[in-house]
Amino acid sequence: MKPIMELENISKTYGNITALNQVNLKIQKGEMFSFLGPNGSGKTTLLRIMAGIEKPTNGEIRFNGIKVDESNINDVRSKTTMVFQKTALFSTSVFKNIAYGLRLRGYSKKETDDKIREVLKTVKLEGYEKRPAKKLSGGEQQRVALARALALDTEVLLLDEPTVNLDPKNVSIIEETISRVNREFNTTIVIATHNMFQAETLTNRVALLLRGKITQIGTAQEIFRFPSESLERFARLENVFSGNSRILQEGTSVIEVDNGIQIEAALRKSGKVTVFVRPEDIILSKKQITSSARNVFKGKIVEVSDFGPVVKLKINMGKEFVVQITKRSFVEMQLNVGSTVFLTFKASSVHLI
Repeated sequence: MKPIMELENISKTYGNITALNQVNLKIQKGEMFSFLGPNGSGKTTLLRIMAGIEKPTNGEIRFNGIKVDESNINDVRSKTTMVFQKTALFSTSVFKNIAYGLRLRGYSKKETDDKIREVLKTVKLEGYEKRPAKKLSGGEQQRVALARALALDTEVLLLDEPTVNLDPKNVSIIEETISRVNREFNTTIVIATHNMFQAETLTNRVALLLRGKITQIGTAQEIFRFPSESLERFARLENVFSGNSRILQEGTSVIEVDNGIQIEAALRKSGKVTVFVRPEDIILSKKQITSSARNVFKGKIVEVSDFGPVVKLKINMGKEFVVQITKRSFVEMQLNVGSTVFLTFKASSVHLI
């Protein structure tokens, strides 16, 4: 199948600063793709080039197999649309914000009315037509920006950190909308994000972008199941442990780490290994729970970090573990520094580096 978009040796410089360095990439029609990387890695620049907003300093872009140049750039722009991280809405109603692009493309009044009603339903903002767009919450404004992009029915939708700094409700609505649009309309969607969980759960393929270069590309399972050194450096993975592994008769392995700690993992590997456990994969309880999970440890909370809807806890049990739970769970369990807790996680939650 012919890629919808191909980037060949794309570089972008601003004076002495290299934002992108020899990026090569093929985006397939109808796929959900993500650029994963920290701030300043070149994600936004790459999206702007793909949208035809900026020109690369060097390199070539092909859209549906045709080289993009001055003769067809406007056609490419009409088939792609970008939703920016910082929402830029007009100081007018929600309806007029969405209608602007439709009218530029020659939609009739009835077509415009029908389309706006449809996309507002998609982003769960029915009845918001007359509301002043700039008086909405940040999450609602982002949903209006998404509705404005969806109304244009373009072949490619480019999203720059679409859920950054939003509350869980709006994040859920936006992610659900993106997935449904891709699934039902076969829209090609490319997301720039620094959120590993979002890249893993939403997209089919992931490109790790660091300092303007793609250091790794593959399916979400390939990238996150066996993290590379590049991903480890970017993510600063927590709960990373090294030790000697031996294979058990059951087919799993047990890893001996410091201070007598043994971690059972769903892998067949002997010798020196390094593994990690995601903080969100660990179940925290005040009493030991009965389950099929192979790893159960007892420890004390030594540090609490509040991140709004979630709380990260550092727990000492001979080795320090980081656990992530919701703020609600933290409050309901009446936890604090010094609380004794139990950590439980499956052997399949232990990942090899």
